Amino acid sequence: MSTFDSPSAKDIRAILDKQRAASLANGPYSAEQRCNLIDRAIGLLVEHEQEIVDALTADFGHRSPMFSRATEVLSPLATLKQTKADLVEWMKPQSRATAIGEAWVQYQPLGVVGIVTAWNVPGALFFKGLAGALAAGNRVMIKPSEYTPHTSALFARLISAVYEEEEVAVITGDAQVGQAFCAQPFDHLLFTGATAVGKHVLRAAAENLVPVTLELGGKSPVIVSRSADFESAVAKIVVGKLYNAGQLCVAPDYVFVPQESVAAFSAIAKAVVARCLPTLMNNPDYTSVINQRHYERLLDYLSEARLAGVELVELNPANEDFRRTEQRKVAPTLLIDPAEHLQVMQEEIFGPLLVIKPYRQLNETIAYINARPRPLALYYFGNDVAEEAHVLSRTCSGGVTVNEVMQHAGIHNLPFGGVGASGMGAYSGIDGFRNFSHAKGIFRAPVKTA
Repeated sequence: MSTFDSPSAKDIRAILDKQRAASLANGPYSAEQRCNLIDRAIGLLVEHEQEIVDALTADFGHRSPMFSRATEVLSPLATLKQTKADLVEWMKPQSRATAIGEAWVQYQPLGVVGIVTAWNVPGALFFKGLAGALAAGNRVMIKPSEYTPHTSALFARLISAVYEEEEVAVITGDAQVGQAFCAQPFDHLLFTGATAVGKHVLRAAAENLVPVTLELGGKSPVIVSRSADFESAVAKIVVGKLYNAGQLCVAPDYVFVPQESVAAFSAIAKAVVARCLPTLMNNPDYTSVINQRHYERLLDYLSEARLAGVELVELNPANEDFRRTEQRKVAPTLLIDPAEHLQVMQEEIFGPLLVIKPYRQLNETIAYINARPRPLALYYFGNDVAEEAHVLSRTCSGGVTVNEVMQHAGIHNLPFGGVGASGMGAYSGIDGFRNFSHAKGIFRAPVKTA
Protein backbone atom coordinates (compact mmCIF):
# COMPACT_ATOMS: atom_id res chain seq x y z
CA MET A 1 0.00 0.00 0.00
CA SER A 2 1.12 3.59 -0.66
CA THR A 3 -1.80 5.22 1.14
CA PHE A 4 -2.23 6.22 4.75
CA ASP A 5 -5.60 7.25 6.22
CA SER A 6 -5.45 9.50 9.31
CA PRO A 7 -1.92 8.51 10.32
CA SER A 8 0.08 9.81 13.25
CA ALA A 9 3.15 12.01 12.86
CA LYS A 10 5.22 8.88 13.50
CA ASP A 11 3.48 7.06 10.64
CA ILE A 12 4.10 9.97 8.29
CA ARG A 13 7.75 10.12 9.27
CA ALA A 14 8.11 6.38 8.67
CA ILE A 15 6.98 6.64 5.06
CA LEU A 16 9.18 9.69 4.52
CA ASP A 17 12.18 7.78 5.87
CA LYS A 18 11.35 4.85 3.62
CA GLN A 19 11.19 7.07 0.55
CA ARG A 20 14.43 8.82 1.44
CA ALA A 21 16.20 5.51 2.02
CA ALA A 22 15.01 4.25 -1.37
CA SER A 23 16.19 7.46 -3.02
CA LEU A 24 19.67 7.17 -1.50
CA ALA A 25 19.98 3.43 -2.10
CA ASN A 26 18.87 3.43 -5.73
CA GLY A 27 20.29 6.74 -6.89
CA PRO A 28 18.58 9.27 -9.14
CA TYR A 29 15.87 8.10 -11.52
CA SER A 30 16.95 7.99 -15.16
CA ALA A 31 14.99 9.88 -17.80
CA GLU A 32 13.37 6.60 -18.82
CA GLN A 33 12.31 5.84 -15.25
CA ARG A 34 10.87 9.33 -14.79
CA CYS A 35 8.88 9.00 -17.99
CA ASN A 36 7.54 5.68 -16.76
CA LEU A 37 6.43 7.26 -13.48
CA ILE A 38 4.69 10.06 -15.38
CA ASP A 39 3.06 7.54 -17.73
CA ARG A 40 1.40 5.86 -14.77
CA ALA A 41 -0.23 9.15 -13.73
CA ILE A 42 -1.36 9.71 -17.32
CA GLY A 43 -2.94 6.26 -17.32
CA LEU A 44 -4.90 7.02 -14.14
CA LEU A 45 -6.43 10.17 -15.63
CA VAL A 46 -7.30 8.46 -18.91
CA GLU A 47 -8.78 5.33 -17.37
CA HIS A 48 -10.64 6.93 -14.45
CA GLU A 49 -11.96 10.18 -15.90
CA GLN A 50 -15.61 9.57 -15.04
CA GLU A 51 -14.80 8.38 -11.53
CA ILE A 52 -12.91 11.61 -10.91
CA VAL A 53 -15.79 13.75 -12.21
CA ASP A 54 -18.29 11.80 -10.09
CA ALA A 55 -16.16 12.14 -6.95
CA LEU A 56 -15.92 15.90 -7.41
CA THR A 57 -19.67 16.15 -7.91
CA ALA A 58 -20.20 14.21 -4.67
CA ASP A 59 -17.84 16.54 -2.78
CA PHE A 60 -19.36 19.79 -4.04
CA GLY A 61 -22.99 18.66 -4.15
CA HIS A 62 -23.44 20.36 -7.51
CA ARG A 63 -20.43 20.91 -9.76
CA SER A 64 -20.22 21.45 -13.47
CA PRO A 65 -19.16 18.10 -15.02
CA MET A 66 -17.78 20.01 -17.99
CA PHE A 67 -15.61 22.16 -15.70
CA SER A 68 -14.45 19.12 -13.72
CA ARG A 69 -13.46 17.24 -16.85
CA ALA A 70 -11.61 20.22 -18.35
CA THR A 71 -9.86 21.35 -15.18
CA GLU A 72 -9.26 18.17 -13.21
CA VAL A 73 -8.61 15.68 -16.03
CA LEU A 74 -7.76 17.27 -19.38
CA SER A 75 -5.61 20.12 -18.05
CA PRO A 76 -3.36 17.99 -15.80
CA LEU A 77 -3.28 15.35 -18.54
CA ALA A 78 -1.87 17.94 -20.96
CA THR A 79 0.66 19.01 -18.32
CA LEU A 80 1.83 15.46 -17.71
CA LYS A 81 2.19 14.74 -21.43
CA GLN A 82 4.06 17.97 -22.12
CA THR A 83 6.30 17.38 -19.10
CA LYS A 84 7.20 13.95 -20.43
CA ALA A 85 7.91 15.38 -23.88
CA ASP A 86 10.23 18.08 -22.50
CA LEU A 87 11.92 16.07 -19.77
CA VAL A 88 15.07 14.91 -21.55
CA GLU A 89 15.86 18.46 -22.64
CA TRP A 90 15.32 19.82 -19.12
CA MET A 91 17.67 17.24 -17.63
CA LYS A 92 20.63 18.19 -19.80
CA PRO A 93 23.51 19.90 -17.98
CA GLN A 94 23.76 23.60 -18.79
CA SER A 95 27.22 24.90 -19.61
CA ARG A 96 28.31 28.23 -18.15
CA ALA A 97 31.00 30.51 -19.46
CA THR A 98 34.33 30.46 -17.61
CA ALA A 99 37.79 31.90 -18.35
CA ILE A 100 39.50 28.61 -17.58
CA GLY A 101 38.44 24.98 -17.37
CA GLU A 102 34.79 23.94 -17.67
CA ALA A 103 31.71 25.01 -15.71
CA TRP A 104 28.17 23.71 -15.83
CA VAL A 105 24.94 23.36 -13.87
CA GLN A 106 23.61 19.89 -13.23
CA TYR A 107 20.03 19.47 -12.00
CA GLN A 108 19.80 16.93 -9.21
CA PRO A 109 16.71 15.49 -7.45
CA LEU A 110 16.14 16.96 -4.00
CA GLY A 111 14.94 13.66 -2.52
CA VAL A 112 11.44 13.59 -1.03
CA VAL A 113 8.93 16.29 -1.95
CA GLY A 114 5.80 16.89 0.15
CA ILE A 115 2.72 18.34 -1.57
CA VAL A 116 -0.35 19.75 0.19
CA THR A 117 -3.25 20.47 -2.17
CA ALA A 118 -6.34 22.64 -1.77
CA TRP A 119 -9.98 21.65 -2.25
CA ASN A 120 -11.08 23.99 -5.03
CA VAL A 121 -9.37 22.25 -7.98
CA PRO A 122 -7.99 19.12 -6.28
CA GLY A 123 -7.26 17.11 -9.41
CA ALA A 124 -5.37 19.88 -11.14
CA LEU A 125 -3.28 20.64 -8.05
CA PHE A 126 -2.63 16.98 -7.28
CA PHE A 127 -1.40 15.91 -10.71
CA LYS A 128 0.36 19.12 -11.75
CA GLY A 129 2.40 19.15 -8.56
CA LEU A 130 3.12 15.45 -9.05
CA ALA A 131 4.26 16.10 -12.63
CA GLY A 132 6.92 18.60 -11.58
CA ALA A 133 8.16 16.57 -8.62
CA LEU A 134 8.45 13.33 -10.61
CA ALA A 135 10.06 15.09 -13.56
CA ALA A 136 12.79 16.31 -11.23
CA GLY A 137 13.35 12.71 -10.10
CA ASN A 138 11.92 12.92 -6.59
CA ARG A 139 9.92 10.61 -4.37
CA VAL A 140 6.59 12.23 -3.50
CA MET A 141 4.15 12.37 -0.57
CA ILE A 142 0.82 14.12 -1.08
CA LYS A 143 -1.73 15.34 1.47
CA PRO A 144 -5.00 16.19 -0.34
CA SER A 145 -7.70 18.33 1.27
CA GLU A 146 -10.11 16.90 3.82
CA TYR A 147 -12.81 19.19 2.33
CA THR A 148 -13.05 16.86 -0.70
CA PRO A 149 -13.14 13.43 0.98
CA HIS A 150 -14.54 11.49 -1.99
CA THR A 151 -11.92 12.87 -4.37
CA SER A 152 -9.08 12.46 -1.87
CA ALA A 153 -10.06 8.84 -1.16
CA LEU A 154 -10.28 8.11 -4.88
CA PHE A 155 -6.83 9.57 -5.56
CA ALA A 156 -5.41 7.61 -2.65
CA ARG A 157 -6.84 4.38 -4.04
CA LEU A 158 -5.70 5.07 -7.61
CA ILE A 159 -2.18 6.06 -6.60
CA SER A 160 -1.75 2.97 -4.44
CA ALA A 161 -2.69 0.79 -7.40
CA VAL A 162 0.14 1.99 -9.66
CA TYR A 163 2.92 3.25 -7.37
CA GLU A 164 4.96 1.59 -4.67
CA GLU A 165 4.94 3.39 -1.32
CA GLU A 166 8.59 4.38 -1.72
CA GLU A 167 7.67 6.11 -5.01
CA VAL A 168 4.45 8.05 -4.27
CA ALA A 169 2.34 7.98 -1.11
CA VAL A 170 -0.97 9.68 -0.38
CA ILE A 171 -1.75 10.76 3.19
CA THR A 172 -5.42 11.46 3.92
CA GLY A 173 -6.88 12.92 7.07
CA ASP A 174 -8.09 16.06 8.82
CA ALA A 175 -6.37 19.36 9.58
CA GLN A 176 -4.42 17.79 12.43
CA VAL A 177 -2.94 15.28 9.99
CA GLY A 178 -2.13 18.19 7.71
CA GLN A 179 -0.24 19.93 10.51
CA ALA A 180 1.77 16.78 11.21
CA PHE A 181 2.49 16.42 7.50
CA CYS A 182 3.80 19.99 7.15
CA ALA A 183 6.09 19.53 10.14
CA GLN A 184 8.06 16.72 8.45
CA PRO A 185 11.68 17.21 7.27
CA PHE A 186 10.93 17.05 3.54
CA ASP A 187 13.51 18.13 1.01
CA HIS A 188 10.89 20.52 -0.38
CA LEU A 189 7.28 21.33 0.50
CA LEU A 190 4.66 22.67 -1.91
CA PHE A 191 1.57 24.10 -0.22
CA THR A 192 -1.54 25.48 -1.92
CA GLY A 193 -4.13 27.17 0.27
CA ALA A 194 -5.11 30.23 2.24
CA THR A 195 -2.60 32.90 3.21
CA ALA A 196 -3.37 32.50 6.93
CA VAL A 197 -2.66 28.77 6.78
CA GLY A 198 0.42 29.39 4.66
CA LYS A 199 1.96 31.33 7.53
CA HIS A 200 1.59 28.32 9.83
CA VAL A 201 3.05 26.03 7.15
CA LEU A 202 6.07 28.28 6.78
CA ARG A 203 6.65 28.32 10.54
CA ALA A 204 6.43 24.52 10.73
CA ALA A 205 8.80 24.06 7.79
CA ALA A 206 11.30 26.49 9.33
CA GLU A 207 11.92 24.07 12.20
CA ASN A 208 13.59 21.69 9.73
CA LEU A 209 14.83 24.36 7.29
CA VAL A 210 12.58 22.88 4.61
CA PRO A 211 12.42 25.05 1.47
CA VAL A 212 8.79 25.90 0.72
CA THR A 213 6.79 26.88 -2.31
CA LEU A 214 3.58 28.64 -1.24
CA GLU A 215 0.77 29.16 -3.74
CA LEU A 216 -1.67 31.30 -1.78
CA GLY A 217 -4.64 33.47 -2.64
CA GLY A 218 -5.39 37.16 -2.48
CA LYS A 219 -7.77 39.65 -3.98
CA SER A 220 -6.98 39.57 -7.70
CA PRO A 221 -7.89 42.89 -9.38
CA VAL A 222 -9.14 43.60 -12.88
CA ILE A 223 -8.55 46.92 -14.65
CA VAL A 224 -10.92 47.72 -17.51
CA SER A 225 -9.37 50.54 -19.50
CA ARG A 226 -11.38 53.09 -21.46
CA SER A 227 -9.51 51.73 -24.48
CA ALA A 228 -10.95 48.22 -23.98
CA ASP A 229 -13.58 46.48 -26.06
CA PHE A 230 -15.96 46.99 -23.17
CA GLU A 231 -18.67 44.45 -23.97
CA SER A 232 -16.12 41.72 -24.68
CA ALA A 233 -14.23 42.54 -21.49
CA VAL A 234 -17.33 42.35 -19.30
CA ALA A 235 -18.36 39.03 -20.85
CA LYS A 236 -14.92 37.48 -20.24
CA ILE A 237 -14.77 38.75 -16.65
CA VAL A 238 -18.25 37.49 -15.77
CA VAL A 239 -17.77 34.09 -17.40
CA GLY A 240 -14.44 33.73 -15.61
CA LYS A 241 -16.12 34.52 -12.31
CA LEU A 242 -18.80 31.88 -12.96
CA TYR A 243 -16.25 29.06 -13.28
CA ASN A 244 -16.49 26.87 -10.19
CA ALA A 245 -18.78 29.59 -8.75
CA GLY A 246 -15.76 31.81 -8.23
CA GLN A 247 -13.94 29.24 -6.09
CA LEU A 248 -10.62 29.64 -7.84
CA CYS A 249 -7.45 31.23 -6.46
CA VAL A 250 -7.02 33.31 -9.63
CA ALA A 251 -10.70 34.29 -9.99
CA PRO A 252 -11.36 38.02 -10.52
CA ASP A 253 -12.07 39.54 -7.11
CA TYR A 254 -12.77 43.19 -7.86
CA VAL A 255 -13.03 45.16 -11.09
CA PHE A 256 -12.03 48.75 -11.77
CA VAL A 257 -14.59 50.18 -14.20
CA PRO A 258 -14.64 53.74 -15.62
CA GLN A 259 -17.18 55.59 -13.48
CA GLU A 260 -19.37 56.42 -16.48
CA SER A 261 -19.60 52.72 -17.45
CA VAL A 262 -20.75 51.08 -14.20
CA ALA A 263 -24.41 50.85 -15.25
CA ALA A 264 -23.38 49.41 -18.61
CA PHE A 265 -21.24 46.79 -16.83
CA SER A 266 -24.25 45.65 -14.80
CA ALA A 267 -26.50 45.47 -17.86
CA ILE A 268 -24.01 43.45 -19.90
CA ALA A 269 -23.29 41.15 -16.94
CA LYS A 270 -26.99 40.36 -16.60
CA ALA A 271 -27.22 39.51 -20.29
CA VAL A 272 -24.10 37.30 -20.15
CA VAL A 273 -25.43 35.23 -17.24
CA ALA A 274 -28.86 34.92 -18.90
CA ARG A 275 -27.18 33.62 -22.04
CA CYS A 276 -24.76 31.22 -20.33
CA LEU A 277 -26.88 30.02 -17.40
CA PRO A 278 -30.58 30.87 -17.92
CA THR A 279 -31.32 28.95 -14.72
CA LEU A 280 -29.01 28.44 -11.77
CA MET A 281 -30.52 26.59 -8.85
CA ASN A 282 -30.97 23.17 -10.48
CA ASN A 283 -28.45 23.70 -13.24
CA PRO A 284 -25.63 21.10 -12.89
CA ASP A 285 -23.26 23.52 -14.62
CA TYR A 286 -23.57 26.07 -11.80
CA THR A 287 -21.39 24.84 -8.96
CA SER A 288 -22.33 24.82 -5.29
CA VAL A 289 -20.21 26.36 -2.54
CA ILE A 290 -17.95 23.64 -1.13
CA ASN A 291 -19.36 23.48 2.42
CA GLN A 292 -21.68 25.14 4.91
CA ARG A 293 -18.98 27.28 6.51
CA HIS A 294 -17.97 28.88 3.24
CA TYR A 295 -21.62 29.23 2.20
CA GLU A 296 -22.44 31.14 5.38
CA ARG A 297 -19.31 33.25 4.98
CA LEU A 298 -20.50 34.47 1.57
CA LEU A 299 -24.00 35.15 2.90
CA ASP A 300 -22.43 37.19 5.71
CA TYR A 301 -20.57 39.30 3.14
CA LEU A 302 -23.85 40.00 1.35
CA SER A 303 -25.78 40.68 4.55
CA GLU A 304 -23.18 43.11 5.85
CA ALA A 305 -23.02 44.92 2.51
CA ARG A 306 -26.81 45.14 2.29
CA LEU A 307 -27.06 46.62 5.78
CA ALA A 308 -24.36 49.14 4.85
CA GLY A 309 -26.46 50.34 1.91
CA VAL A 310 -24.28 48.87 -0.85
CA GLU A 311 -26.01 48.49 -4.19
CA LEU A 312 -26.30 44.76 -4.93
CA VAL A 313 -27.00 43.61 -8.48
CA GLU A 314 -28.12 39.98 -8.46
CA LEU A 315 -27.45 38.16 -11.73
CA ASN A 316 -30.40 35.78 -11.47
CA PRO A 317 -32.07 35.42 -14.88
CA ALA A 318 -35.00 33.23 -13.73
CA ASN A 319 -35.51 35.09 -10.43
CA GLU A 320 -34.99 31.84 -8.51
CA ASP A 321 -35.21 31.58 -4.74
CA PHE A 322 -31.70 31.05 -3.37
CA ARG A 323 -32.83 30.51 0.20
CA ARG A 324 -32.75 26.73 -0.32
CA THR A 325 -29.65 26.25 1.75
CA GLU A 326 -29.34 22.49 1.21
CA GLN A 327 -27.87 23.15 -2.25
CA ARG A 328 -25.43 25.78 -0.95
CA LYS A 329 -25.78 27.87 -4.10
CA VAL A 330 -25.28 31.63 -4.08
CA ALA A 331 -26.58 33.81 -6.91
CA PRO A 332 -23.84 35.64 -8.84
CA THR A 333 -23.93 39.17 -7.45
CA LEU A 334 -22.24 42.47 -8.24
CA LEU A 335 -21.44 44.72 -5.28
CA ILE A 336 -21.13 48.32 -6.43
CA ASP A 337 -18.39 50.31 -4.70
CA PRO A 338 -18.59 48.85 -1.17
CA ALA A 339 -16.79 50.68 1.65
CA GLU A 340 -13.28 49.53 2.46
CA HIS A 341 -14.07 48.37 5.98
CA LEU A 342 -16.57 45.73 4.84
CA GLN A 343 -15.52 42.07 4.91
CA VAL A 344 -15.94 41.70 1.16
CA MET A 345 -13.17 44.28 0.71
CA GLN A 346 -10.87 42.88 3.38
CA GLU A 347 -10.90 39.16 2.56
CA GLU A 348 -10.50 37.06 -0.57
CA ILE A 349 -14.04 36.43 -1.81
CA PHE A 350 -13.63 32.91 -3.21
CA GLY A 351 -17.23 32.76 -4.37
CA PRO A 352 -19.61 34.18 -7.03
CA LEU A 353 -19.55 37.75 -5.70
CA LEU A 354 -17.80 40.44 -7.74
CA VAL A 355 -16.94 43.91 -6.49
CA ILE A 356 -17.19 46.82 -8.94
CA LYS A 357 -15.01 49.85 -8.18
CA PRO A 358 -15.60 52.99 -10.27
CA TYR A 359 -12.51 55.02 -11.19
CA ARG A 360 -11.79 58.36 -12.85
CA GLN A 361 -8.10 58.11 -13.80
CA LEU A 362 -6.08 54.94 -14.41
CA ASN A 363 -3.39 55.93 -11.92
CA GLU A 364 -6.02 55.68 -9.17
CA THR A 365 -6.27 51.95 -9.86
CA ILE A 366 -2.50 51.43 -9.74
CA ALA A 367 -2.18 53.36 -6.48
CA TYR A 368 -5.00 51.32 -4.93
CA ILE A 369 -3.47 47.99 -5.97
CA ASN A 370 0.00 48.97 -4.77
CA ALA A 371 -1.32 50.02 -1.35
CA ARG A 372 -2.53 46.47 -0.69
CA PRO A 373 -0.98 43.00 -0.40
CA ARG A 374 0.37 41.75 -3.71
CA PRO A 375 -2.21 39.60 -5.49
CA LEU A 376 -1.79 36.19 -7.08
CA ALA A 377 -3.14 37.49 -10.39
CA LEU A 378 -3.89 40.78 -12.12
CA TYR A 379 -5.96 41.37 -15.24
CA TYR A 380 -5.84 44.28 -17.67
CA PHE A 381 -8.33 44.86 -20.48
CA GLY A 382 -7.37 47.52 -22.99
CA ASN A 383 -5.91 48.31 -26.40
CA ASP A 384 -3.53 51.08 -25.40
CA VAL A 385 0.01 49.69 -25.66
CA ALA A 386 1.62 52.44 -23.57
CA GLU A 387 -1.03 52.13 -20.88
CA GLU A 388 -0.65 48.36 -20.78
CA ALA A 389 3.11 48.71 -20.35
CA HIS A 390 2.54 51.23 -17.56
CA VAL A 391 0.24 48.84 -15.68
CA LEU A 392 2.63 45.91 -16.10
CA SER A 393 5.66 47.88 -14.94
CA ARG A 394 4.02 49.67 -12.03
CA THR A 395 2.17 46.74 -10.42
CA CYS A 396 3.50 43.52 -8.92
CA SER A 397 1.46 40.32 -8.93
CA GLY A 398 2.11 36.60 -9.20
CA GLY A 399 1.01 36.59 -12.85
CA VAL A 400 -0.95 38.61 -15.40
CA THR A 401 -3.40 37.92 -18.19
CA VAL A 402 -4.10 40.71 -20.67
CA ASN A 403 -7.53 40.93 -22.32
CA GLU A 404 -8.68 37.71 -20.67
CA VAL A 405 -8.83 36.28 -17.14
CA MET A 406 -7.00 33.36 -15.53
CA GLN A 407 -5.44 31.98 -18.71
CA HIS A 408 -1.82 32.60 -17.67
CA ALA A 409 -2.32 29.94 -14.98
CA GLY A 410 -2.91 27.30 -17.64
CA ILE A 411 0.11 28.04 -19.85
CA HIS A 412 2.48 25.12 -19.32
CA ASN A 413 5.64 27.09 -20.08
CA LEU A 414 4.89 30.01 -17.75
CA PRO A 415 5.88 29.92 -14.07
CA PHE A 416 2.84 29.87 -11.80
CA GLY A 417 3.05 31.22 -8.28
CA GLY A 418 2.56 34.21 -6.05
CA VAL A 419 4.57 37.08 -4.65
CA GLY A 420 4.48 38.58 -1.18
CA ALA A 421 1.22 37.72 0.58
CA SER A 422 0.08 35.61 -2.41
CA GLY A 423 2.98 33.19 -2.10
CA MET A 424 6.58 32.44 -2.93
CA GLY A 425 8.25 30.29 -5.53
CA ALA A 426 6.67 28.98 -8.71
CA TYR A 427 5.99 25.73 -10.50
CA SER A 428 4.70 24.54 -13.90
CA GLY A 429 6.77 23.36 -16.83
CA ILE A 430 10.50 23.88 -16.65
CA ASP A 431 10.02 26.18 -13.64
CA GLY A 432 8.46 23.29 -11.75
CA PHE A 433 11.30 20.98 -12.76
CA ARG A 434 13.86 23.50 -11.50
CA ASN A 435 11.87 24.28 -8.37
CA PHE A 436 11.98 20.63 -7.33
CA SER A 437 15.64 20.19 -8.30
CA HIS A 438 18.95 21.23 -6.83
CA ALA A 439 20.90 23.29 -9.37
CA LYS A 440 24.41 22.05 -8.63
CA GLY A 441 27.19 24.26 -9.93
CA ILE A 442 30.21 22.25 -11.09
CA PHE A 443 33.66 23.44 -12.16
CA ARG A 444 36.35 21.22 -13.68
CA ALA A 445 39.84 22.66 -13.59
CA PRO A 446 41.96 22.34 -16.72
CA VAL A 447 44.39 19.46 -16.81
CA LYS A 448 47.97 20.65 -16.72
CA THR A 449 50.17 19.13 -19.37
CA ALA A 450 53.89 18.51 -18.94
